[in-house]
Amino acid sequence: FIFFFLLLTLSPKPLQFSPKSSSETETDPSSPRSTMSKQTYRVCFCFRRRFRLAVAEAPDEIRGFFNRYSENGLMSADHLRRFLVEVQKQENATLEDAQAAINSLQELKHLNILHHHRGQSLNLETFFKYLFGDINPPIDLKRGVQQDMTAPLSHYFIYTGHNSYLTGNQLSSDCSDVPIIQALQRGVRVIELDIWPNSNKDGIEVLHGRTLTTPVELIKCLRSIKEHAFTASDYPVVITLEDHLTPDLQAKVAEMVTQTFGDILFCPDSDCLKEFPSPESLKKRIIISTKPPKEYMSAAVPKDAQEGDSQNGKTASDEEAWGKEVPHLEGPASGNDKEDEDDDEEDPDEGVNRFQKSLAPEYRRLIAIHAGKPKGGMDECLKVDPEKVRRLSLSEQQLEKVAEDRGTDIVRFTQRNILRVYPKGTRITSSNYNPLIGWMHGAQMVAFNMQGFGRSLWLMHGMFKSNGGCGYVKKPDFLLKSGPNNEVFDPRATLPVKTTLKVRIYMGEGWYYDFRHTHFDQYSPPDFYTRVGIAGVPADVVMKKTKTIEDNWIPVWNEEFEFQLTVPELALLRLEVHEYDMSEKDDFGGQTVLPVSEIQSGIRAVPLHDREGKKYNNVKLLVHFDFV
Repeated sequence: FIFFFLLLTLSPKPLQFSPKSSSETETDPSSPRSTMSKQTYRVCFCFRRRFRLAVAEAPDEIRGFFNRYSENGLMSADHLRRFLVEVQKQENATLEDAQAAINSLQELKHLNILHHHRGQSLNLETFFKYLFGDINPPIDLKRGVQQDMTAPLSHYFIYTGHNSYLTGNQLSSDCSDVPIIQALQRGVRVIELDIWPNSNKDGIEVLHGRTLTTPVELIKCLRSIKEHAFTASDYPVVITLEDHLTPDLQAKVAEMVTQTFGDILFCPDSDCLKEFPSPESLKKRIIISTKPPKEYMSAAVPKDAQEGDSQNGKTASDEEAWGKEVPHLEGPASGNDKEDEDDDEEDPDEGVNRFQKSLAPEYRRLIAIHAGKPKGGMDECLKVDPEKVRRLSLSEQQLEKVAEDRGTDIVRFTQRNILRVYPKGTRITSSNYNPLIGWMHGAQMVAFNMQGFGRSLWLMHGMFKSNGGCGYVKKPDFLLKSGPNNEVFDPRATLPVKTTLKVRIYMGEGWYYDFRHTHFDQYSPPDFYTRVGIAGVPADVVMKKTKTIEDNWIPVWNEEFEFQLTVPELALLRLEVHEYDMSEKDDFGGQTVLPVSEIQSGIRAVPLHDREGKKYNNVKLLVHFDFV
């Protein structure tokens, strides 16, 4: 009792004894949103703490903007248009756009749109709700695809999955078509399938070889791909096959693929492409990419060694759902590289192996993007052939190692050819790595475990919010062009600051509606703070944080952060909200990642997402973005 008495008397908040239950609140019916005004928490069986709960109010700076762009307390459509042009930097905003914004607010019954002789107008409350509403996002996804889609596939970053059929960890989870469907619905454009003979050697299954994963039939995966391939995007889906089949089973695969996809299957006219076709020319097409099967070659290498999927060693350091930070890109590659050193794939076009010569011809004709590593080490791997293009696969560790002294060779290779990067084998919990290691070297297919939720995957989600979420993002020009002396972008070079991004975090709201009232703290409202920072090239990487606002469901920070960016084209803005806990690990309160190149200037409502990347119904931040 002494402890609880001190807790009550020393609390910085006004406290009252109350007979109400710990979850009971009082509401103020006169509030336009019926926002709760008081909330009571149970401290022990006889004491309760009651807190006054603030209503979301416009920060002083928002009030200032309203006063500047209104007259007699009313903002007309013309006033709003000026605000959109001058503050929101929407230079092409019209009077019709402003009127449409006002009209959209009429659908919200609790808001009062005022009418007078100059037409409909906003007062301060409705202006604030407009800024903090869903119709004012930081990225305008409604614009759709904005980039040129007529360049070769090698000119794009492509939303890529790894072991797309796994429901969980790499060692013992079920194989299913469900994660494939979920990936396609999110916009993933590259699906990986490992195909093996079934137990009777007369059929084909999809599973992670030499593990305890339970298989799923190949035909089921193919049918699901066909059904869901273009629900999120019309641009092509690439199926990468890790092939462990005999020629007779390859012929069965060819028949399955041909019958399932029919006319939407892209089959090239020649055995090797001189240049990859464009995403635009391949709309609503399925593309097959694979390499010669190793299982039946004289020098067979199991996939666990080929792709660094050995189950030996400790799990990766960033496997927690959200608590571990994204690994830095600086310094030499860490961990055991032995598992990747034996990845000595044959060139599929050499035809020197007798098993390769027996490759089923109908199967070979389906392969549009040829994959494989030529003999001769990394010199041959990164050699650019002007007569044909191909796909090369490297593990994250191999890429880090090669990038230490051959970064420009990788960039030059990826200007014409496709580089796929995949997770190291010790990531048995399906964690992921820092995708920037691939993107800054021009790698098109940075393959991720889409079920491996965490900060690395949040970066992947953020990158592919670009370009209307179509799954293809045009690489920056500096990764595609060579200089007068054939020089290319050097990922390790020190570059001057190109632009500065200012981010002012005003406030946040919505947790009260999306979480239980005791989710964050049993005895008081939450203590929120925001982490804000940049993921990008090493020189641009930084994380900062706001102060902690105690005991408030609607925290107001009003803090500004400045980020100097040397490569803004690859920069991603990270926003995370956490709830401070003195005695335990801080609680998670939401996150989002935004591509800096697509952020709209001005005051924006930024919706937050859960650990799995699903948008909360109500949780959002009010943020002012400014580029200088």
